Amino acid sequence: MKVFHTELVSRWTNFSIFEQMANIGAEVGRAINWRNRNNHEMSKNAFYRALELLDFTIGDSKNKNSLKEVLRAREMLVDYFMGDNIYHSTDEVWNKYFYYFNFAARNK
Repeated sequence: MKVFHTELVSRWTNFSIFEQMANIGAEVGRAINWRNRNNHEMSKNAFYRALELLDFTIGDSKNKNSLKEVLRAREMLVDYFMGDNIYHSTDEVWNKYFYYFNFAARNK
């Protein structure tokens, strides 16, 4: 898989978990918006960028206490965008989930 965020790799660990998840949420939001506009290629690319950021977050040692939630979010996102949506996720659920991280990141 192509690495999208080559310049961000070295700085990612400087962000708080809230900032990391808010950035992931921005990519998820883009993926949802592109999918709703029937631009599947752009949606797929935004989804892959979100996965890449999730993997950076998973690899960040300061997030070890949040690892269970981050890994579950990754699992559910893959199911939602590429799987059978066995968790019955919706666009609204994902937007709401990531909204709170954005709110927390802005209020820290």
